[in-house]
Amino acid sequence: QVRLVESGGGVVQAGGSLRVSCTIYGRTADMVAMSWFRQAPGKEREFVARTWWNGAATDYADFGRGRFTITKDTALLTVYLQMDSRKPEDAAIYYCNALRFGDAEDWGQGTQVTVSS
Repeated sequence: QVRLVESGGGVVQAGGSLRVSCTIYGRTADMVAMSWFRQAPGKEREFVARTWWNGAATDYADFGRGRFTITKDTALLTVYLQMDSRKPEDAAIYYCNALRFGDAEDWGQGTQVTVSS
């Protein structure tokens, strides 16, 4: 099991940029992938982006492709989500997710991102 701590949320103007971070505490030897999800009020949690722990491959939800970039620093045990060209519908709580071997998952507590028009 790992503990995930998100940071970097806040208020950003529509069209602006924001980067959120997820720091990993614990054993990472069985890590498979790190992902970002988000949940807006009244909506279900949805997938945003994923980076595979071993390798450079990434995946994005359609709404984020071209605007969002997920990166990782394995030395710092931190995963980032750079969000550009923010839209009002991007406002949500952003959660960090760790997928480990055996389909075990860990979640962070989330960081709030608000978009002002």
